[in-house]
Parts: sequence; structure tokens; C-alpha cells
Amino acid sequence: MEEKGFWERLQEIYEAFVFVYGFVLLIIYGLFAMLSSSSIRKFLRKNSYVDYNEIIDSPLAPNISVIAPAFNEGVTIIGNVRSLLTLRYSKFEVIIVNDGSTDDTLEKLIKEFSLIKVDFAYNERIRTEPIKSVFKSTDSAFNNLVVVDKENGGSKADASNAGINASAYPYYLCTDVDCILAKDTLLKLIKPFLDKERRVIATGATLRIVNSCKIDQGELVEVIPPKKLLPRFQELEYVRSFVLGRMAWSRINGLLIVSGGLGLFDKEVAIRAGGYDHKSFAEDIDMITRMREYMYDNKLDHVVEYIPDSECWTEGPSTLKVYSRQRTRWGKGLIQYMFNHRKFFFNPRYGRAGLLTYPYFFFFEWLAPFIEFFGILLYIYLISTNKIN
Repeated sequence: MEEKGFWERLQEIYEAFVFVYGFVLLIIYGLFAMLSSSSIRKFLRKNSYVDYNEIIDSPLAPNISVIAPAFNEGVTIIGNVRSLLTLRYSKFEVIIVNDGSTDDTLEKLIKEFSLIKVDFAYNERIRTEPIKSVFKSTDSAFNNLVVVDKENGGSKADASNAGINASAYPYYLCTDVDCILAKDTLLKLIKPFLDKERRVIATGATLRIVNSCKIDQGELVEVIPPKKLLPRFQELEYVRSFVLGRMAWSRINGLLIVSGGLGLFDKEVAIRAGGYDHKSFAEDIDMITRMREYMYDNKLDHVVEYIPDSECWTEGPSTLKVYSRQRTRWGKGLIQYMFNHRKFFFNPRYGRAGLLTYPYFFFFEWLAPFIEFFGILLYIYLISTNKIN
């Protein structure tokens, strides 16, 4: 009887906990919706009549390096690089980092863009795997293209760091070579850096699922919602995550993540923060957190901005096998991240990122699967013992 009483009490405690947990989460989502709505309205008011051609024509517009790591991308590399080269901006360079590809990625680049090896002042400010060669084009039409060939580093982070080392400009945009970017991406993402009185260390924008969209020569011709069920759910998830979540965190300057598929960064801060961690499974959130840590530790005022425009389209997993691998990697990355940056937990030294964002990740991102797992076990127990209320 005592054991039965104990289990009944434990069941009641757990049920009450889950009720409070779910209720708090609903309140948080409601706050997210209000903050996101406010942030989007503010963005629309501020940018409704913006002429982005003024940024192109302005001599004060900062130069940007576009960094795109590539590993075994021979099938699509040419169209994707051409797409990056046609971005609208006054002065930018495209740095393709061939991360030890074993297919014909490099050979295709050399042939298509008339590349030759050059002597290049490669400054290794962030340690990476060795660089083999640096290529530039003999065709003046591609004079802003740089191809870095390096030993495989085992991660996008190592290749991105090599791109940062090779970059010549004070801001860099990090993307995936297979992502499709809107033509005005650089204009949209650099604008917050020009507007803010406080130092902007990074900006991001909404990502969308490219599955089922019409693509021609690396350019997005027509946006079509995913036809398959799994990518369609991911499209909804992306909208919730980017438009609802990240716009809300941006509104209160508590944002700790800019997607690895599309982000514009202050290179000086990124280097001082140590660059991307090649051991991390979640280099995007890890990078922003360490950049913020550097700024807070040195008492430097800063913001991380997000804009609601869709500026990047990426391929979403269309099979459960690929989807499972992706989410497993994300789960490992979150666990690793929570441990590596545990100093942020309710730490007022790190502002709202420490007092609000990190605890939210802990309770409602990291802890949620465990609560769900034990809830399933409890449900099975109640069914097997015929104790369903």
C-alpha cells in the first residue's frame, strides 16, 4: 500500500508539473507573438520607403565578403557560384572554400571560371586545417571570385574559418553553397549595421524551404510551397522559429542564434571571439553566443538584429532517414551548447541573453524531450494498470 501511495503521489506531482510547464510555455508563445508582431511592424514602418539603390551608390557602404564552404558539390557548384556572383551590391567578394572535396568540385570551378593559382596573403588569424592553394580568375568578369582549396577539416566550421582568414573586408556573410539567396540579400542585411547607434555584431533573415520551388541556373524563379508532407511541416516550423521566435528575441536584444545558412557578421568581433568552433555540432548558435560573451566581458554595447524578409532558400530533408540524421545532429549540438555555455545560466553579466534566452533554451528546448519521454512512460504505465483518468 505504501508503494502504491508513493506512485500515486508521484503521478500527481508530475501531472501538475506538466500542466504548469505547458501553461508557462503557452504564455511565452503569446509573448513571442506580441514581441514578433511589434518587431515586424517596426521593421515595415522603417523600411517601407527605403531605396536600397542608395546603399549601392553610397561610397560609405562597407565592403562584404561572401563565404561559402563546399564539399563534394560538383553537381550544382557552377550554378550556385554564378548565383552568388550576381548578388546586388556595390563591392563584395565571393570566397568559395573547397573543403577537401573528393569529387570534381574544384576541377569544375577551375574550368568554368578560368582559375589559376596565385600568391595570396593568407593571414591565419583563426587556426584551420592546412591551405593547399588559392585560385583567382583570369577573366575580369569574375575578378571578385576567390577559391580556397584546403585539407578537409571535417566540419563546415573549419572551412568557414578559412574563408574568414582569406577575406579582405570588414563584414562577411556566411552561407551554404547550395543555398539560394535573394538578389538583395547583402543590401537587406547590411542596413541594420548602418542604422543602429549601438554596434551591430550580426544580422540574420528568414530561411525558407526550397523543395518544389522552380530554380534556373542557381536562381529562384518561382516560390512554391513544398508538395511533400515532411518538407511542408518543416516550412511551418521555419516560419514559427524565424518569424515568431527569432524576431521576438531580436526585439529585446536577446537573440543568441543566427542561422548558419545565412548570417552577416562583424569580422573583427568574430575573430576576437575565436571564430567558429570546429568541434561544435551547432556552430551557428555557438558563434553568436561567443561573440556576445566577448562583447559583454569587455563591456561593449552591442545588438544582434534579425529581419523578417525571406532572403534564403535551403533544401529541407524529404525522407525520414535524412530528417532523422539532421535532427540528431541538432540535438547533439544543443546538448553540447548547453554544457559549453553554462556560465550564461541566469547570469546578469550577460544581460537578457543570460537572464532570459539561455534559461529558455534550457527549460523549453533542452529539457522538453526528457519531459515528453517520461510523459510517454507514465502514459504507458497508466494504460497498462487501467488508471487512465
